[in-house]
Amino acid sequence: MTDFISNPDAKHKSGKATKIALRWFLLLLLLIFALYYLMPLFVMVTTSLKSLEEIRTGSLVALPREVTFDAWKTAWSGACTGIQCQGLQPYFWNSILIAVPAVFLSTLFGAMNGYIIAHWKFKGANLIFSMMLFGCFIPFQVVILPMARVLGMMGLAGSIQGLIFVHVIYGLGFTTLFFRNYYVSIPGELVKAAKVDGAGFFRIFWSIFLPLSLPIIVVTVIWQFTQIWNDFLFGVSFSQAGTQPITVALNNIVNSTTGVKEYNVDMAAAIIAALPTLFVYVVAGKYFIRGLTAGSVKG
Repeated sequence: MTDFISNPDAKHKSGKATKIALRWFLLLLLLIFALYYLMPLFVMVTTSLKSLEEIRTGSLVALPREVTFDAWKTAWSGACTGIQCQGLQPYFWNSILIAVPAVFLSTLFGAMNGYIIAHWKFKGANLIFSMMLFGCFIPFQVVILPMARVLGMMGLAGSIQGLIFVHVIYGLGFTTLFFRNYYVSIPGELVKAAKVDGAGFFRIFWSIFLPLSLPIIVVTVIWQFTQIWNDFLFGVSFSQAGTQPITVALNNIVNSTTGVKEYNVDMAAAIIAALPTLFVYVVAGKYFIRGLTAGSVKG
């Protein structure tokens, strides 16, 4: 014991060994949590690659004895082999037709709103911004009836254009908030200098602010695309046969009670419906937190 106290090298090595042991323990704990979190995805993928006979007789977490993509073909193209004769393909493209224009328009209008509120102050600007923020907290269910009446008066009820309109309006509060908080971190001297040089409202917006907005644009696109693609309530309330998004079709497939329950088709359909949002996060996810914190310096 006396030797240990009088030997600083031994004490240092003991402390280093404790830190290494603690680090490995934390890594092991994180690995266990990651495996537990990924287990449902593993079950979904393996089940989608199994036949119905193997699902009935095999283990839920076992790897497929024979890999088959029949369930994926049925979920996508809707071959009449079981409970459904129409797959996700037309609804997938409906969701694309809804999400892409809605994301573009809500991002563009949100950028302009944030630009105006942050650098072109006018009487009542703070009140308007506060009301838009209040709109972010209104539940979907509250706006269903008035929105349905508005769509009916505009002649957009049950159409893809109507769903685009709904998502643009509902997402405008969020996109305005994102861009406003980002633009307040841009020095106002840039705007003043551009005005002195004769630049107008739109010239300043297109030539100065938009080129600086890539981080927050990525954040807004990820947020809006995820919200719109995963939406079910608006899709089931404001669509009709032929214009329904993929979430509605997925619900119809999974909750169908006619004939034999095809769990492999259900799992394949769920994965297909989730792939676009997963792709967006994989490609641009590293910019998400960076963009969220980019405007946190002031504002």
